[in-house]
Amino acid sequence: MEVILLKDVPGLGRSGEIKEVPEGYARNYLIPKGLAVKSTKGRIKDIELRKSAVETKVLREKDSAMRLAERLKGISLTFKVRVGEENKLFGSITSGDIAEELNKKGFNIDKHQIVLKEPIKYLGTYEVTVKLGFGVSAPISVVVERE
Repeated sequence: MEVILLKDVPGLGRSGEIKEVPEGYARNYLIPKGLAVKSTKGRIKDIELRKSAVETKVLREKDSAMRLAERLKGISLTFKVRVGEENKLFGSITSGDIAEELNKKGFNIDKHQIVLKEPIKYLGTYEVTVKLGFGVSAPISVVVERE
């Protein structure tokens, strides 16, 4: 029996794929559990239209991420903080702080997109990566100065 997978099925295939499976497997497991539906011409056409729409959406989002990366290049954020002995900060600069500053500058960035190699606890200049998805990332500069 030919079925269209509605969800990823380990050992069988991914969502949206059309697979030939034994009739008993389809009727007793895949269809009752909502993992697949019987393949018809109408459903196949519908799946192809959905795949096309998803591909278009992914291309648009990737293009948007690349444009955002270009805008982020060369951005430098400056934090003025209080420091103690040996130029050590009271606390640290976190990914949340960096995301907040980027949002103030008009970038819609979540703190989970900020990649810190190590916590920022001292004065200096740091290179920070912003992951934008689709394998696109942008480096920004974070400068920590004495208040």
